[in-house]
Amino acid sequence: MSILYLAVGILFTIAALFTVYRIVRGPSILDRMIASDVLLTTLMLVVGAEMVYNGHTRTIPLMVVLASTAIFATIAVARYVSKQDRPAGVPVGVDSSLGDSASLTSSQESDADDTDDSTTHGGERR
Repeated sequence: MSILYLAVGILFTIAALFTVYRIVRGPSILDRMIASDVLLTTLMLVVGAEMVYNGHTRTIPLMVVLASTAIFATIAVARYVSKQDRPAGVPVGVDSSLGDSASLTSSQESDADDTDDSTTHGGERR
């Protein structure tokens, strides 16, 4: 049974090292945030495995603190990124992903009005 615990410990160590590498390398803040969530999840799994190995439940509050830290950090980064992506002068409730391409020029609007009159229905012109 101790070989199984050793193998689990090695796998957790490898997972933690890969996530630390991703936190350092990035390339974006979202990649780093996902890696930090994975690292916190790995730490929670390590604490849970330690509880199973030693047969106690004393570290459940630590797991709750790790989970809440992960949740609040994710929310904070998501709010930061959403504010950073919004162009200057765009109100909070407006979808800025459409940008200027959503507005039609007057010639495009008149072309769109012309095509609405000549739509087909069931293969026949209306």
